[in-house]
Amino acid sequence: MNRRRSFSLVAFFVVALMFLSLSARADEGMWLFSDPPRQLLRQRYDFDPSDAWLDHLRLSAVRFDEASGSFVSGDGLVMTNHHVGLSSIYKISTPDRDLLITGFHARSLDEELKCPNCKLKVLISIEDVTERIRSAVASISDPAEAAERRSEEINSINRESKEKTGLHGDVVSLYYGGLYHLYRYKVHDDVRLVFSPAESVAAFGGDPDNFEYPRFALDVCFFRVYEDGRPAKTPHHLKWNSAGSKEGELVFMAGHPARTERLKTVRHLEFIRDATMPAVLDQRRRREVSLTAFSQRSVESSRRASMELRKCQNSRKARLGMLAGLQDPAVMKIKRAEEEALRRAAAERPELAAELETALEMMDQSLTAFAEIRDDYEMIGEGEAFQSILFSFARTLIGMAEEIAKPEAERSWGYRDSNLDSLKSRLLPDVLVYPDLEAVLLADSLSMYLERKGYDDPLVRAVLAGRSPPQRADELVRGSKLADPSFRCRLVEGGAEAIDACDDPMIQLARLVDDPAGDIRKIYERRVSEPQTRAYGMLAQVRFALFGESIYPDATHTLRLSFGQVKSYRLDGEPIPAWTTFAGLYRRAEDNRFAAPYSMPSIWVERKDRLEMDAPLNFVSTNDSIGGNSGSPVVNRNGELVGVVFDGNLPSLVWDFVFTQEEGRAVSVHAGAIIEALRKVYDADRLADELQRGSRK
Repeated sequence: MNRRRSFSLVAFFVVALMFLSLSARADEGMWLFSDPPRQLLRQRYDFDPSDAWLDHLRLSAVRFDEASGSFVSGDGLVMTNHHVGLSSIYKISTPDRDLLITGFHARSLDEELKCPNCKLKVLISIEDVTERIRSAVASISDPAEAAERRSEEINSINRESKEKTGLHGDVVSLYYGGLYHLYRYKVHDDVRLVFSPAESVAAFGGDPDNFEYPRFALDVCFFRVYEDGRPAKTPHHLKWNSAGSKEGELVFMAGHPARTERLKTVRHLEFIRDATMPAVLDQRRRREVSLTAFSQRSVESSRRASMELRKCQNSRKARLGMLAGLQDPAVMKIKRAEEEALRRAAAERPELAAELETALEMMDQSLTAFAEIRDDYEMIGEGEAFQSILFSFARTLIGMAEEIAKPEAERSWGYRDSNLDSLKSRLLPDVLVYPDLEAVLLADSLSMYLERKGYDDPLVRAVLAGRSPPQRADELVRGSKLADPSFRCRLVEGGAEAIDACDDPMIQLARLVDDPAGDIRKIYERRVSEPQTRAYGMLAQVRFALFGESIYPDATHTLRLSFGQVKSYRLDGEPIPAWTTFAGLYRRAEDNRFAAPYSMPSIWVERKDRLEMDAPLNFVSTNDSIGGNSGSPVVNRNGELVGVVFDGNLPSLVWDFVFTQEEGRAVSVHAGAIIEALRKVYDADRLADELQRGSRK
């Protein structure tokens, strides 16, 4: 695939000036594996990755639900971050065996613990399906009809791919509809926990140190994928390099960055800064307060809330950093310069200038429309008013009953045949539901809904049914049977008739808000979503016509390649080293008197003298990385694994919107530190041998 196009000399100089002004962004880019930045790598690092090198890295990379990992032996061994595996570790923990506190080490295959509902994906192939999807909607002018037709075509492509290859297909929109690629995945659904440290070591420093650097965290864990009851054979896996990389050395990351918004217009970023991000932060802050208060009730309450609380704290701190970036005039100046440079370049070609202005006007109109409906869309359409596992079950059950009764072509995307197995796999298995925690979280979100809409809103009154938010939440949670998987299964099997006859209060609540939610989603799709899809598609075509695909697409939670250097930096005038060490870990703990979140398991205190104190523990690099990259392997130019990324520093949080390299860094666990800890703290020689040998034997 190569759509590079020539453009005028004037446009060239405009673009050149734009990028010269951003020269500090040398290592920017989340590049497609189907279109790697070969020219940039040759120019900057005298390195040209072969197709075999790229294929091996792609097939060694693993996608978790919301993050990344990699195969690190030929026997299905997978490495990722502890915080990526946290959900699975939490689910297989019990009050008597809390693996977040004790950690876990399987000393044989028989001891490896199966993780329910955990699926890992490996990207097998990529196919450009842009023209097929464009052709499907080319003659349709109505936005809602176009969105529906596009969805139907995407569903057909996914279904045909599954029938033809047996692989899971996922059509991905790039450049906001400028391109569409079909990603085909092999799915592993027998996943077992092999090793995880205690959370106090994996997340050492807790919330105070989150997104900070220097860091001292062993944020790593290991799983194994099985096929037919035996460890899967994975010939594509990464060779381990305990020596790591030197400062200034070229390193790569292969991972699944979740979502960037770097191609968004200035007006759109201003809307995020002034409206949507503050609202999200309000929700996260109040949820964090509720979870913290619940955690303080008892040791068991703390265990039950621990995963949600950490996710909430992480989300709150990340978004504070993003908002701080958008509130920085220097950052917005960069975005305005980029947009103005695009206008100047397009001015050389009147047809492109007209398309650009039309797209920008469409974006402005869509944002004005969104401002009018945002509260209803977020609270009801997106379900922010009903933060409850049980409510989500109820909404899914109602949707499934209604949609399956329709011909497949008329169903919403999530309920089409190609997605039903995945939907049922989330709906039917036993899921941990703690009624006391559910009631607290639901009460908090109902209270937020009341604050946003006011008590005089008719739907608010109907939802609360004459109760206060805590009273209503307790009534709904205590009265619902949806925590029972057999009850949910009966409703699935009974279809619309069973749902209509069901008197479960959570089902009744979901039915109450179903029509208003559907109405507001349709308005959102017609006035906001589809116009934005078209506007960004037009902007992408303008960029293609002027620059080719030399600008990488925004992140879409699909596999991307980034490159950079292991590199120290300065912050507030102080030098920040590229590496931290085990000695620094113990100093940090001692300086805080080993009090949480700087406490350490007793085994780490007892075996301190075994460790090489000067050995690197964490390191930083200039790789372009955001949320979703967590667990991505860090490899050198030989394709050898030298680390695993787990975080970014505070200056990197603005990378969701604009990349700045002077101080922003990705933070990783050093490959040598992992071996050092496995052998000298945990006596996990069997696992360390497998990593360094590349196989169990």
